[in-house]
Amino acid sequence: MDRTAKVDRKTKETAISINLCLDGTGNHEIDTGIPFFDHMLSLFSAHGFFDLLIKAKGDIEIDFHHTVEDVGLVLGDTLNKALGDRKGIRRYGHNTVPMDDALTSVTVDLSNRPYMVYNVPPIPFSGANFSVALAREFFRAFSTRAGMNLHINVFYGQDEHHIIESVFKAAGRALDQATSFDDRITGICSTKGVL
Repeated sequence: MDRTAKVDRKTKETAISINLCLDGTGNHEIDTGIPFFDHMLSLFSAHGFFDLLIKAKGDIEIDFHHTVEDVGLVLGDTLNKALGDRKGIRRYGHNTVPMDDALTSVTVDLSNRPYMVYNVPPIPFSGANFSVALAREFFRAFSTRAGMNLHINVFYGQDEHHIIESVFKAAGRALDQATSFDDRITGICSTKGVL
């Protein structure tokens, strides 16, 4: 089964192309024009063992919001497409990742019922161009379009970079688990028979 997908989206604010292979090795080539975001998406790919190609151009001279949110939308569409009918997948995934002072837990359900919980402790504004609030916008868009119930809980952390990094790593690892196959599941993992 080939679980790959490609989605292109162009608006007046952004032009985004994403190729995703769920059964990869973590190879990635990412260029969004936002170096820190590229780094986080690379971590997501590597820790999820997803092969990921992202090319994005956006109005980053205004701010990063449009590009970050739209990459989330397109990545969600791409994941949804790559999953196909979702037969045989574990559906649920969970992982907890430390990053120095930060500890984050991410839990997902690929239920086709999008919902997101994003609990991050209050931290002083660092002045960085990429913040925990911007990461929230990415994951909100991603979970909505992927049909994913996504719970992100940062237990503690003081450094904004470490918090965001632990979130992206844990998300990749939780999704790797949720998208993987279980030989005991012959159809959809739901008593309803449909997701």
